[in-house]
Amino acid sequence: VQLQASGGGLVQTGGSLRLSCAVSGSTFGMEDMAWYRQAPGKERGLVATITSGGDTNYADSVKGRFTISRDNARNTVYLQMDSLKPDDTAVYYCRVEYVIGNPSVTYHYWGQGTLVTVSS
Repeated sequence: VQLQASGGGLVQTGGSLRLSCAVSGSTFGMEDMAWYRQAPGKERGLVATITSGGDTNYADSVKGRFTISRDNARNTVYLQMDSLKPDDTAVYYCRVEYVIGNPSVTYHYWGQGTLVTVSS
């Protein structure tokens, strides 16, 4: 399983970016997909998640500004980021969860990260 994230870049305050993360390899047992971010000097934190059924959850800091979505046919998860702020500057990572077996075992795979820089 490999995850390829893309879409990062430099944007001004108030601008928008759309991140993508494509999953290649086996998708058997693939469940939740998520975006995390890590700002310089800070720990990696959850941005948004989406279940296989489409239920979403967001960090309070991005609610109303970011939208996570997924295209199961393309095995891709997206993060639409609007009204960007300098505090959103970070490396953004995608993560995919697999649940396999009986009894089930959970695996997590991470993308390589894509840098988002928001200038003031």
